[in-house]
Amino acid sequence: MLTIKLIRLAVKMAIPVIALLMWLAGSASATRLKDISSVQGVRDNQLIGYGLVVGLQNSGDKSYKSPFTIQTLLAMLEKLGTTVDVRQIVDSRFGVSDVRKLRDVRVENVAAVMVTADLPAFARQGSRIDVVVSSLGDARSLQGGTLLLTPLKAANGEVYAVAQGTVSVGGGYAGRSRRLRYAKNHPTVARLSNGAIVENEVGFDFSKLNQLNFDLFQPDFTTSQRVVTAINEFLGQSVAKAIDSGTIQVTIPESYKDKKVEFAAAIESIEVNPDVTARVVLDERTGTIVVGEQVRIDRVAISHGNLTIKISGKTTVSQPLPLSAGQTVVVPSSLLNVEEVGGKSDHLMILEPGVNIGEMVKALNAMGVKPRDLIAIFQTLKAAGALNAKLEII
Repeated sequence: MLTIKLIRLAVKMAIPVIALLMWLAGSASATRLKDISSVQGVRDNQLIGYGLVVGLQNSGDKSYKSPFTIQTLLAMLEKLGTTVDVRQIVDSRFGVSDVRKLRDVRVENVAAVMVTADLPAFARQGSRIDVVVSSLGDARSLQGGTLLLTPLKAANGEVYAVAQGTVSVGGGYAGRSRRLRYAKNHPTVARLSNGAIVENEVGFDFSKLNQLNFDLFQPDFTTSQRVVTAINEFLGQSVAKAIDSGTIQVTIPESYKDKKVEFAAAIESIEVNPDVTARVVLDERTGTIVVGEQVRIDRVAISHGNLTIKISGKTTVSQPLPLSAGQTVVVPSSLLNVEEVGGKSDHLMILEPGVNIGEMVKALNAMGVKPRDLIAIFQTLKAAGALNAKLEII
């Protein structure tokens, strides 16, 4: 009697442990919804501006090659109340017969730049954002320069931020020794941390939303349906529906009408197993090959150079145990046969059931096949219809 009680107690204690292990196993490959989607309307906005970087040590734009730099400089000085006689800053070696020829002006401590930034969602007036400064002319380096007051505009032409401050090239530099030039990193692109102040806010009131739309980064019907199921199970009610393969609409329940931020945070934390499309990506420029886990290949034979690759079908029978409720089924599998003639090994054969393209790549890599040859083999497989995946060449 005591033994039976101990067995029952052990079973009761084991059930939560088994459930926890099953949950951990199921969630190992799960991904949070916030990592595969974004809330519609909650997004960054790109800003751009044109300005001047001053204080350079003879590493700025050559005025005769970048006349727009000196034109911008003169226009800025005029707005500041300073009238400049161009003849006073023209190099005497080139003459002053025509002062309208600004290409003769020599001011090499100034560089024209493009200023770009991303305005985060819910950025308020007075908050600061980072900006990137990129040389527009033929300046050698922006090291030690100072960006003058530069308005940053959005696509609608309105100013949303203003940037100004000392630029940093991140340890890069450029110089010249006699006729030799030297440079480190990329000194014509600099960064200003917190270098712009937000002056205008983007009109978006999150508190007035009655529903949230989640946009998947990789639209997929299977993934969107899994997201809908996970959200409805988490909330215990049917509030989510898939609009299309990339948009999931979630109606905010009455209990969360005054706690919309809390509701969005809870939904973003839901874990989902996204479905992955079988895909092979090839980069011929660098010889890079990326093969998805779901990629499979059909029966095919390939001859490439001194390689012969054969993939054939094989049928096995799965027999259930005696007195079990199982049924006898036929299980199709594949055999991979790779042969090389004239190499280090005249014959190499690998036989594995259920061959996928990853196993074929491993076999070919073991024989020293180069990525260029693999790219050609993949393209041939796709042309023959034996590659059950999407082939992308970038």
